[in-house]
Amino acid sequence: MSKASRQMGLDFMLVDEVEDLVAGVDEVGRGPLCGAVVTAAVILDPSRPILGLNDSKKLTEARREKLYDEICEKALSWCIARAEVEEIDELNILHATMLAMQRAVEGLHIQPKLAMIDGNRCPKLSMRAEAVVQGDSKVPAIAAASILAKVSRDREMAAFELIYPGYGIGGHKGYPTPVHLEALTRLGPTPIHRRSFAPVRLAYEARENLIEG
Repeated sequence: MSKASRQMGLDFMLVDEVEDLVAGVDEVGRGPLCGAVVTAAVILDPSRPILGLNDSKKLTEARREKLYDEICEKALSWCIARAEVEEIDELNILHATMLAMQRAVEGLHIQPKLAMIDGNRCPKLSMRAEAVVQGDSKVPAIAAASILAKVSRDREMAAFELIYPGYGIGGHKGYPTPVHLEALTRLGPTPIHRRSFAPVRLAYEARENLIEG
């Protein structure tokens, strides 16, 4: 196997035909109480290997930022997409995630022959799709997608920290940490909180009862 078809233990030969265009797809933000769920789709160029690709959660922030720029520069095509808080509340988080993944793949300027999706479910796509459990640790294109999605969402959470101070959003990224839950109880939900999620719904109801009382 050539060096171009292998990167840091992640194997391009997981696909049936290496010459076919393959998109890796991943998401970030299913678990948080606030903010959009962000997805990315990436078609890597085997002739331009990117060293160090791995599950974004296993990389330092500095390493993710560096790889983000390299992926954007070297990938044949990439797209970052999202489903907004309102869509999450309307559809539920699973269906909103599938919608965001669909948008990411459809946003590629090159259509792949195969989309490899991190996890155990695939969105409805116009091409063949394959779910890969822990794919962000196995498939280079999925690892690249996980990095683009996480860096993009983390940057947005840092911006929300300035807009909605007091919640610690820049630190916990919207996840239900004790700091976040305490702030939610004390300050109430913001417009970017997912009201279909139980802790947010309870905080919203408590806030309404306090106002009415």
